[in-house]
Amino acid sequence: MNASKTALVLIEYQNDFTSPGGSLHDAVKGVMDSTNMLENTKDVLTKAREAGVTIIHSPISFHEGYYEITAHPYGILKGVVDSQSFRKGSWGVEIVDEVKPESGEIVLEGKRGLDAFASTNLDFILRSKGIETIALGGFLTNCCVESTMRSGYEKGFEVITLTDCTATLSEEEQKFACAKNFPMFSKPMTHDQFLDELSGEKMTEIEGRGYSA
Repeated sequence: MNASKTALVLIEYQNDFTSPGGSLHDAVKGVMDSTNMLENTKDVLTKAREAGVTIIHSPISFHEGYYEITAHPYGILKGVVDSQSFRKGSWGVEIVDEVKPESGEIVLEGKRGLDAFASTNLDFILRSKGIETIALGGFLTNCCVESTMRSGYEKGFEVITLTDCTATLSEEEQKFACAKNFPMFSKPMTHDQFLDELSGEKMTEIEGRGYSA
């Protein structure tokens, strides 16, 4: 795994999910705690930055009234509307402080649905930067993370899903997605396994330059 050709894509690390008082936090808190996903994400983000991985943040947002989507939403988007989540200008839509974008990192614009590729320029960004591998973390495991994973797989990227950097509405859904769906369209890894892959590539690169002890 070449760090210069790898992107870490962080999906919807926003206060409405991540933080006490967020409109959807209570729904995901149990799995967040069981996977330790926020602390794990902080760790992988810090070390991916140091390794030179491209960092991409993928928030979702809507204007008041949710006029960007159908007037009669159903499924997960109905839940977003009913809970008044991810409204532009609100505290809930902001990316949580623990993983705030740094200067030079990419914040996608235009995400209005589940798949981070669908209504953004993510594909263009990845290809223009020569990215071959994408590592995904975020919310919800079996919704936006899985939708993005499937699209990335079909677009020809090497897709890694960071199982301990994800959370969803129940332990049952979390375990099923990671055990059954992720292996079909990605290479599931813990964040430590992903970092080991990056470190292994770095050591190979150093040794290839004749700097090994």
